Amino acid sequence: MSTTVTVIGAGLGGLTLARVLQRHGVHVAVYDLEAGPVARAQGGMLDMHEESGQAALRAAGLYEAFRSHVLPGGEAMRILDRAGRPRWIEEDEGNGGRPEVPREDLRRLLLESLAPGTVRWGRKLVSVRPVRGGWHELTFADGEVVVSTVLVGADGAWSRVRPLVSGARPSYSGTALVTTRLYDVDRAHPAAAAAVGGGSMMALAEGHGLLAHREPDATIELYAALHADEAVLEADDLRGLLLDAFADWAPELRSLVDEADDAFVGRPVSMLPVGHSWPRTPGVTLLGDAAHLMSPFAGEGANLAMQDGAELAAALVEHGVDDPAAVDKAFAEYEAAMVPRAAVAARESAANLEIAFRADAPDGMIEVISGHA
Repeated sequence: MSTTVTVIGAGLGGLTLARVLQRHGVHVAVYDLEAGPVARAQGGMLDMHEESGQAALRAAGLYEAFRSHVLPGGEAMRILDRAGRPRWIEEDEGNGGRPEVPREDLRRLLLESLAPGTVRWGRKLVSVRPVRGGWHELTFADGEVVVSTVLVGADGAWSRVRPLVSGARPSYSGTALVTTRLYDVDRAHPAAAAAVGGGSMMALAEGHGLLAHREPDATIELYAALHADEAVLEADDLRGLLLDAFADWAPELRSLVDEADDAFVGRPVSMLPVGHSWPRTPGVTLLGDAAHLMSPFAGEGANLAMQDGAELAAALVEHGVDDPAAVDKAFAEYEAAMVPRAAVAARESAANLEIAFRADAPDGMIEVISGHA
């Protein structure tokens, strides 16, 4: 019987890994704690980078299908100050290398490309332990027990698989994000729509900012950022908290908060140590946020996770999955490239997080963006 690669987590990285493996005839099973593919909202827009996310989509045979989901005009960028004055404007000329796509569409594209039954929904991993020779016993909340000979932790920031290889845990960065959405913005919220424009917008000041993305169907997703204790996210009235925090900002920027149509959801920006690595551990490896969680201020998280998945799949296909020594050779080869690549992105992400909200904001972020333009 052919060896099955066991993947924990049906995020973009785990699904990319599964898709590329299946294209090459490798058996794979993906376990995810969510009840189903639409159990929760998947977040907003993603810019797909040529060298990582787009390269992974090519390896998955999904590049042309991905192009049909790109948001026209989505690469436009505006940087404002707290008074609403445009300090940097970059138009989308249609020839950029980082097209924007809804995360939800991208995940659906990957899911629909897999063989039926690949993803086992409603499987919350509660414990995992080594048993012998690189094998691992996985126990799920519903009582199911699976023994894996090739295990990949693609289960995000608070990975249950990570403790097999590393004692590292994410730490709070000092920045809290609160997300919400506005709908039918061109008709119902014209001031907010004008402030954001057709792509993405960052309005920045010392210690806080409003970051927004235009999405399909005249929707805007807002990320309000605050330098604050993590406990601020436990406030009963996050809208009120934000209105107080942005009390002296331009009315059109405050309208993004005041007129929001959706619930306010808080999440801390957490990260693993830059350059996080681990000793080669038989039969198991990590990808995506499980391996290199970083802040979103380099736009690299999803792209790196997909690149991880595609490159790990390629290594497993090349070396094989039936022999433990071959699997470990594939894992070692993958980790040797992944760790330093992720370290570069994590270092940039941490630097950008500091730059975005320092005393001279938005000047520092304009320097960063203009340097990439």
